[in-house]
Amino acid sequence: MTNALKYQGYTARIEFDAEDEVFVGRVLGIADRISFHGESVAELTEAFHVAVDHYLEDCRVTGREPLKPASGRVMLRIPPEVHAAANVAAQASGKSLNQWATDAIAQAAGETAHP
Repeated sequence: MTNALKYQGYTARIEFDAEDEVFVGRVLGIADRISFHGESVAELTEAFHVAVDHYLEDCRVTGREPLKPASGRVMLRIPPEVHAAANVAAQASGKSLNQWATDAIAQAAGETAHP
């Protein structure tokens, strides 16, 4: 993913607001809104870290569990033909369908799969 920052397991998308001449970021993948801004990359990165740290501290103080970007569980509905082809590809590679799909999704997302 381009135009993104990562910190403490959270990913933020970065955009440039030409009108205000400032970088604006928003944490992706959670219902709570965490946003921040900065005039330079260094300022933006610091603001991102401060925003996430503040969110985590606020959750701790108020006794609520911080939202995480993903649980690690995905339910997919795909055509039977795709399912069958994926099963064959997984078996041919010597992997379970779960591991094969994890690797394929990680590659498509530009991430490294974790066991």
